[in-house]
Amino acid sequence: MKIANINAVPHLIQADHTAQAITNFTSVVAAANAGAKAWQLGPKQSYTDAQLQAPVPRPSQVFAIGMNFAAHSQEINLALPKTPSIFTKFPSAITGPSAHIHRHGPRTDWETELVAVIGVGGRDISEAEADAHIAGYMVGEDLSDRDVQFANDPAQFSLGKSFANFAPIGPWLTTPDEAGELGKLEITTTVDQQVMQHAPLSQMVFTPQALIAYLSTIVALQPGDLVFTGTPVGTGVGHQPPIFLQAGDRLIGEITGLGRLELTIDD
Repeated sequence: MKIANINAVPHLIQADHTAQAITNFTSVVAAANAGAKAWQLGPKQSYTDAQLQAPVPRPSQVFAIGMNFAAHSQEINLALPKTPSIFTKFPSAITGPSAHIHRHGPRTDWETELVAVIGVGGRDISEAEADAHIAGYMVGEDLSDRDVQFANDPAQFSLGKSFANFAPIGPWLTTPDEAGELGKLEITTTVDQQVMQHAPLSQMVFTPQALIAYLSTIVALQPGDLVFTGTPVGTGVGHQPPIFLQAGDRLIGEITGLGRLELTIDD
């Protein structure tokens, strides 16, 4: 199932670009946790992509994983982590799937990622139990101001990745049963129709289940928390010479079967 946030109401998305309001739940995560048998649905109505809002607009915690694809670690000259490399994107950076992004500096970069959404929180969740704690998956864009990120040595990740609208998510939450086998899905990033990233999720070093297990040994996960699971090779900073986003660029990040983000870059 695909559950979108339209006019701050969860909606079941249909294949023909129509949606039905889930009238007895107030959030996408709550509706996903309850399951379709518990829903009261409104009539089918057409929707436009511009109406789609961030499926989880106010997460309490946003975790992001660095260097979770081996080739990406190589392109930015960082060693492959022995344990998950965690930073945070602050929740004020969250925006929807059709946002305008103000590039903060001349080295604003893209990173398309799979985002896992926590449905049931907790501590000390085992990897085997992690699937029961996942409400679903989304596409996310981990935008970065590389000047801010690499101003110091060692780098400072969180602030350089948390400017306004630097965490687009959506276009909807896809429940795990519909997402299917994640390793067969592919991430693609295009900038003005030029493919910059293209890789299968099977290249991830740590799976979403492994990341949830690791995080929960340290922090208490909450319903609605987001885990940006890392990006593959092909970021702007990794190109030779580097390529960064310019005003007027059309940035599209998509994952097979999970939808796409269509973003406009502004000065």
